[in-house]
Amino acid sequence: MTMHRAAFGLVLLLAACGRPAPDAAVDEDNPLETAARERGIVRPEAAEPTGVFERRHDLGRDAMCVVPDGDGKWRFALTAAFGAGLSCEARGTIVRDGEGWRLDFAGVEGCNALVHEEEDELRLPGSLPSQCDSLCPSRASLSGLRLPRASWSAGDAKRLRMKGDDGNMTMPCGS
Repeated sequence: MTMHRAAFGLVLLLAACGRPAPDAAVDEDNPLETAARERGIVRPEAAEPTGVFERRHDLGRDAMCVVPDGDGKWRFALTAAFGAGLSCEARGTIVRDGEGWRLDFAGVEGCNALVHEEEDELRLPGSLPSQCDSLCPSRASLSGLRLPRASWSAGDAKRLRMKGDDGNMTMPCGS
């Protein structure tokens, strides 16, 4: 058994050889790395919210697309499902705010939230201003919503489909 552990350790050590350290510099001249970053497979160095955040669960699907909308500004569309016929929908803008991002919800005066991305998951605060209550029907709320990052690609965000109020699928970040 000791020989087995030693062999396993050697295999792990050899498997790690040749891999760059997690914070190694990006090789801008490597076409494979460039393509992977453009496709959203590899996280880009720039800390920005562009991309897709998505989670599927028993009650449906929560999704958010984020695309650039000017210098230091992004726009988003968000949907969160709470069962058949019960979902929240929102759109708005995002700007950097300290260590996090401030979501300003369109059409709802005073409705904004400071969100953080931790371990590739976007986390909304546990409570939102009362002005945000109109984003969701009944007692549903976006408070505490967590969305894992699915992509860092603006192209993926533009192609993300969400069900609209009328039940039709749309690409809210596509235009």
